[in-house]
Amino acid sequence: MGPTTLPAALRTAAEAHGSKAAVVEGDRTVAFSELLDQVRTAAAGYVALGLEPGDRVCIWAPNSTDWIVAGLAASYAGGTLVPINSRYTGHEAHDIALRTGAKIFVVDNGFLDRDQVSELRAVGELPALLALVALPGSSAADSVVGFSDLAELGVESVALADARADAVSAEDVADILFTSGTTGRSKGAMSAHRQTIAVSAAWAEIGGVSSDDRYLVVNPFFHSFGYKIGIVVGLLTGATLYPVATFDVDGVMDLIEREQITLLPGAPTIFTSLFDAPGRAARDLSSLRLSITGAAVVPVVLIERMRAAAPEGLGIDNVYTAFGMTEAVVVTMCREGDSDELVATTCGRAIPGVETRIGDEGELLVRGDIVMLGYLDDPEATANAIDADGWLHTGDVGTLDDAGNLRITDRLKDMYISGGFNVYPAEIEQALARHDGIADVAVIGVPDDRMGEVGKAYVVRRPDAAVTEEDVIAFARERLANYKAPRQVEFIDVLPRNAGGKVLKNDLRGAR
Repeated sequence: MGPTTLPAALRTAAEAHGSKAAVVEGDRTVAFSELLDQVRTAAAGYVALGLEPGDRVCIWAPNSTDWIVAGLAASYAGGTLVPINSRYTGHEAHDIALRTGAKIFVVDNGFLDRDQVSELRAVGELPALLALVALPGSSAADSVVGFSDLAELGVESVALADARADAVSAEDVADILFTSGTTGRSKGAMSAHRQTIAVSAAWAEIGGVSSDDRYLVVNPFFHSFGYKIGIVVGLLTGATLYPVATFDVDGVMDLIEREQITLLPGAPTIFTSLFDAPGRAARDLSSLRLSITGAAVVPVVLIERMRAAAPEGLGIDNVYTAFGMTEAVVVTMCREGDSDELVATTCGRAIPGVETRIGDEGELLVRGDIVMLGYLDDPEATANAIDADGWLHTGDVGTLDDAGNLRITDRLKDMYISGGFNVYPAEIEQALARHDGIADVAVIGVPDDRMGEVGKAYVVRRPDAAVTEEDVIAFARERLANYKAPRQVEFIDVLPRNAGGKVLKNDLRGAR
């Protein structure tokens, strides 16, 4: 039996792979043994700052080697990791830190030319916070602990950190990943160490991932696709990770060519960007052997082009689709040998240990050990999501064929998917409702060639208000991550509603 906790997985990887590269980022290469050493050092620093077992550590930063160290150090010190979307505003990040009672908050200050520390502090105090920790390369800020300072701070605490790692249980909460709800308030999905390990192991086994693989991680570490299906998969298999902070198509092609990348999972937009990139046909991307995509409707032609030989296609040997959600990270996956049609039109079959069935109103229900423990401090929402028999109600409408292949056909929720990220209109509506010139608003997802779907806001102006489309979009972007902000605005006299006052969004969709 393999490791059942993240500290055990890290130690096992260091022992098994030693001097082999665990992470390569630009000119920096960190071996598995070095990764363990760096995590121990950072964990000791956390302990010295006052972190206790079960305490929460937030990380608000883009993909990097240091993110991996900071994240694994949270688990090694006995804490719980809380990743935060690197594109979030200070208001959004502060809300998560406040609700989790974060004791340590790690930030890449200056990412995208922003001052994240100032944004965070401008919102208000965080009473439980022991320290703000700035990753290497961050811009200076007062009263912030530098990540490199953790070594000196924790010099007397390494043995205690090791003892904390020893004491971590498979049943302890490893991480809390936030996913917006249809009420507009985000919910924190809690996973035990055994669940985070198990779902990553299943994905790696189905994909045939091994220590020979070189894995370009475009999926953000704040998302389960980058964290669990990226960092944790690397630990379990010995694959070398190549983290990418922001997606740049030329940079990605350079990496694939130079480093002979074999694994490139990601949302469909990643691959459409590659196809549309000038000069792609002259690139040698033949090292790619596995891509797993999903998170949006995948056209059959995209799968065909991904599999087709260069220069017409990307020449990827194995292309799979999958279905998952923050509450159950990987539910179904396609398998080797599945046809282009099957891969493009279904999400594959349930992974080992997971059951799927179709319930009332055609809703997909999921049961298995990988289903989250529940939502943080929200027993009512947990009970609404997971019934007495252990079935997770996904809110997605689908069908299962005789072989168990899942097709998602609709959503009970209003959620849409933009560039691979779930977007919940209620959250956007709550934000826009605070605009002085807006009397009423409803948001839906509309098709977009590049992003899959983008938001469209139907706005009812207040009397005599002169609010414009640009005003609405700018207001949203000040308060929400960029991918949540609507790209289109239509002004109407009144929103269509039923007798109960609910907005008839199907009427809005039909009016496009």
